[in-house]
Amino acid sequence: MTPTAIAYLVPEFPGQTHAFFWREIQALEEAGLRVRTLSTRRPAPGACPHDFAAAAAARTVYLFPPPLASVARLAGRPVRTLRALAYVLGLSETPWRRRLALLGLIASASALGRICRRERLGHVHIHSCATAAHLGALAAILDDLSYSLTLHGDLPVYGTDHAAKMARARFVAAVTRPLAAQIAAVSPGTPAPVIWMGVDADRFCPPASARPGGEALEVVTVARLNHTKGHVHLLNAMARLRAEGVAIRYRMAGDGPERAALEAHVARLGLQDEVRFLGPLSEAGVIDLLHSADVLALTSFGAGEAAPVTVMEAMATGLPTVVSAIGGTPDMIEDGVDGLLVPQRDEEAIAAALRRLAADPALRARIGQAARKTALARFDYRAQARALLEALTSDAVA
Repeated sequence: MTPTAIAYLVPEFPGQTHAFFWREIQALEEAGLRVRTLSTRRPAPGACPHDFAAAAAARTVYLFPPPLASVARLAGRPVRTLRALAYVLGLSETPWRRRLALLGLIASASALGRICRRERLGHVHIHSCATAAHLGALAAILDDLSYSLTLHGDLPVYGTDHAAKMARARFVAAVTRPLAAQIAAVSPGTPAPVIWMGVDADRFCPPASARPGGEALEVVTVARLNHTKGHVHLLNAMARLRAEGVAIRYRMAGDGPERAALEAHVARLGLQDEVRFLGPLSEAGVIDLLHSADVLALTSFGAGEAAPVTVMEAMATGLPTVVSAIGGTPDMIEDGVDGLLVPQRDEEAIAAALRRLAADPALRARIGQAARKTALARFDYRAQARALLEALTSDAVA
């Protein structure tokens, strides 16, 4: 049955990296779908710096801690509750101590099913393949709830027992083709459509006037200050270039657990005059930052990175990017045409890419123009929301 109203679940919504989800919710509603926003638990105060934070939180129902009514209804359905217990205790890839902790999800899944029944929500889409995905499986057991998932990064980052999470799902969308292959390997019978995350190309557009040129190459990063984002490798490449006489200034937008360590590393390299930490920025602040930059760099490494929205946003503003070849970035960028790809943790390659862009403003302009065309053709959030809607309504994934 085609749903006319769905539950849309994002863990700890709204947060710093959740602008895409807010755009997708709006696009689905513009397409005529009624969307009830759900989340696992409330985010920490100030976790979302965006203008939509208050509106998003006000419309979101949080499943943890579950209300007593959701706990009490489990007693009235003993057979289904026993099946839910068997599901959790049967998670063979999950350590026993963790399985016992996951038993608490059953009451939250009961809350999810209760909300969907009360509000006549025909389906729940969960933007996670981590612990939140178990909520979909448990709600299917308790309430025959139809659910789907989206995988945003390499499966090992999202825990274990993925086959159990996916077995009852209507489909599991992937934000890149390599991730779709991972889904197929774990759960071969589960449809795995590729649905990119998207960007508002009307809002993330080139600046009205030309970017200000200067002696120094203006490099920016918009990402959590986490070691896997590779800020250290970019800083080391920058120190190499400074020793060669190449002038670069670097601004980092975002916050995270590595800020103090990164500040100390900047001091060790003697880059205090060239590097600024901006903290988390609103979406409007990110746009202003991209408009003032020459290059966006994201030198991530390891597992977990898939199709970074910050790269799509920079491309949409006509900005050349220097990006690690990781996850789906080789699908996003044609090296040398609409961006520059570098091997993970390869500081000489990062330095070479920045050196090349610093020396050639015409190349920066040419790559930026091509990047804008790619963003318009492939990453528009409305088109990706339509793809999700088609998956929700298609008999092929029923």
